[in-house]
Amino acid sequence: MQHPTTRVLTVLELLQAYPQITGRELAARLEVDVRTVRRYITILQDLGIPVEAERGRYGAYHLSPGFKLPPLMFNDDEALAVTLGLRLTKQLRLSADVGATDGALAKIQRVLPHALQDRAKAVEAALSVNLSLPAFSPPGTVVISLSYAVHYHHRVRLRYQSWKGEGTERAFDPYGIVLHDGYWYTIGYCHLREDVRTFRLDRITELTLEERRFEAPANFDAVAALMKSVVETPGVYVIEALLMTTLENANQLIPRWLGVLEETPRGVLLRCNFQRLAWIAHFLMGLECPVHVIQPIELRQEMQRLAEHVRLIALTNPP
Repeated sequence: MQHPTTRVLTVLELLQAYPQITGRELAARLEVDVRTVRRYITILQDLGIPVEAERGRYGAYHLSPGFKLPPLMFNDDEALAVTLGLRLTKQLRLSADVGATDGALAKIQRVLPHALQDRAKAVEAALSVNLSLPAFSPPGTVVISLSYAVHYHHRVRLRYQSWKGEGTERAFDPYGIVLHDGYWYTIGYCHLREDVRTFRLDRITELTLEERRFEAPANFDAVAALMKSVVETPGVYVIEALLMTTLENANQLIPRWLGVLEETPRGVLLRCNFQRLAWIAHFLMGLECPVHVIQPIELRQEMQRLAEHVRLIALTNPP
């Protein structure tokens, strides 16, 4: 748990980083309530820091124009967090410009005390990451512009090229961005199709931020929406399997990218699309719960083939 003094300094850092920030946003970042944030603001004001507050439902805090403090020093945990974040950014190619992450790491290490420099460099040198790499890295400008549009609810206009090579222009209200299985996606309302749609960022050829704002659905789950879209995408085989377990346990067994889970009176229904049955057959046979394949019949046959293969291996004596 952070010390209150650390949180007060974090508030000051955030106030210097953003032109303005609401009490709710500060409370969410610090994992405290809004009343505690107001107490931290009062402490800063008592120390002579010119924090100004805007009244009203959407009121926000900001520093007086022209006020700046020298950069605050990182502690051990902060230096580790930043180093790990940049290291993973580089490994996962989350930035189109690899030099940007190297440059950021170099700048951060340059201002750290020698003891923290050594620890940060040790983490960077020792850490190996074994994660699925993005198949395509979209331009950083697209990610930044879309992120801004998602956060501040700005409509965008985009040119999009489908997998067939067909180009379209659309007005789009982005609700979220998801990195899934090596691809970047954005999910939101497409005014051309008049429905929620999913777009791959590497297929966006042009994107323009508009002044027009939109109202996003409350508590929109971008990952769940993406998975629903993936499941409904036409594939060779539509998989439906009933897992004889609880929804809580199924969520532990089934990664979110694999498919959609639905609780039913008979068990938990797994729905997904696959072009090759061998992998999903191996996966289902390895689950620590009874599984009943509803469809397709070809998946049952593949699992029977695997079961016979395993039986023969178990009966074979070593040479």
